[in-house]
Amino acid sequence: MSEREPIGVIGTGYVGLVTAAGFAELGSDVYCVDIDADKIERLKQGEIPIYEPGLEELIAKNRERLHFSTELSDALERARLLFVAVGTPPTYSGDADLSAVHAVVNAMPVSDHHALVMKSTVPAGTGTSIKRLFTATGKDQFRYVSCPEFLKEGSAVKDFLHPDRVVIGDDGDWAGDAVAELYSSLDAPQVRTDINSAEMVKLASNAFLATKISFINEIANVCEETGADVVEVAKGMGLDDRIGPKFLQAGLGFGGSCFPKDVTALKQLAGNSGYHFQLLNSVIEVNELQKRRVMGKLQKHLGTLVGRRIGLLGLAFKPNTDDMREATSLVLSARLQAAGATVIAHDPIAEDEARKLITGIEFAPDALEVARDADAVVLVTEWDQFRALDFEQVAAVMAGTLIIDGRNALDPAAVRAAGLTYEGVGRSH
Repeated sequence: MSEREPIGVIGTGYVGLVTAAGFAELGSDVYCVDIDADKIERLKQGEIPIYEPGLEELIAKNRERLHFSTELSDALERARLLFVAVGTPPTYSGDADLSAVHAVVNAMPVSDHHALVMKSTVPAGTGTSIKRLFTATGKDQFRYVSCPEFLKEGSAVKDFLHPDRVVIGDDGDWAGDAVAELYSSLDAPQVRTDINSAEMVKLASNAFLATKISFINEIANVCEETGADVVEVAKGMGLDDRIGPKFLQAGLGFGGSCFPKDVTALKQLAGNSGYHFQLLNSVIEVNELQKRRVMGKLQKHLGTLVGRRIGLLGLAFKPNTDDMREATSLVLSARLQAAGATVIAHDPIAEDEARKLITGIEFAPDALEVARDADAVVLVTEWDQFRALDFEQVAAVMAGTLIIDGRNALDPAAVRAAGLTYEGVGRSH
């Protein structure tokens, strides 16, 4: 047995794989379990089913310590801590779908030396209901710990190995101590608290960051009316250490697997307990409207979009990931096609995922082909290669001149110098 405690990880999505690779890097043997036999087979072959910078290398480096199986017993026999990292997608009502979590809970045996460690994002109160289930099924010796993840897609490996905090919610028993010990080699403050509070830390953190994004987007919209420049405004705001510069980038709104889901889940959680969370209603509404404001900008410059050719640079919800969940490109491509436009798009990583979700658009092999014969080009995802585009070349192949910088990531002067029309989000002219 290695010096560090072996662990189990149930679920091999973004969170599960990064968690497994991270603990293997720290020296633990990790027993990964997933019901998807095809995925497990690919992982055994060294194929990583998701794109996350540095993850493939980390898994390759720690191959000896990583074990993949479809059998829960492999993890139960070797590890007392079982990290749960299964999906909790939103249901039609906006609540979190906990069916995968409950499947894991139901599969647990009667045991006095195992603990479930919840990494999946669940509503506050889930731990209480799981413990109630354990008691009702004679498993009341099974321990439960809430240990929410704070991994950002695109920098998840770094976030695991250099966290800004580790939150551990437990009942003050051996399981919480064991999780704290596992994380003790990482130089990060540990927040030891009760289970309900740990669950709420995760939802509240994401809701606050989403609120910051919607706030700066509203400021950007006011800037457009007043002639102010939101980039300058955000710079001036961000130097106040009570506010800080992060998440003050105006753009086309937030997407991905966390913010939309967690904001809605927290709003629902409040509503289910009889509290109307007005602020979060507005955060969600601003975000939806923000994705659609591009249409107004296109129509302002082009008039009708019928028969127009519109290029989209980027499809993923943010750079350095292939994740298309709640991506702005989904709304935008649908709205453009509904308005009669032809849409052509390119994403360096997310095209395969995009093809599963977006119909009716053309996929281009590179950014220049997106611009070819286009009446307008919209930057949707701020990949580095788009920031580095030669706009003289772009101007030479376009039919029109309009560049909409949906992430305020381009140099307006360079775009205008190429003879193109630059339109950002909340930027002064």
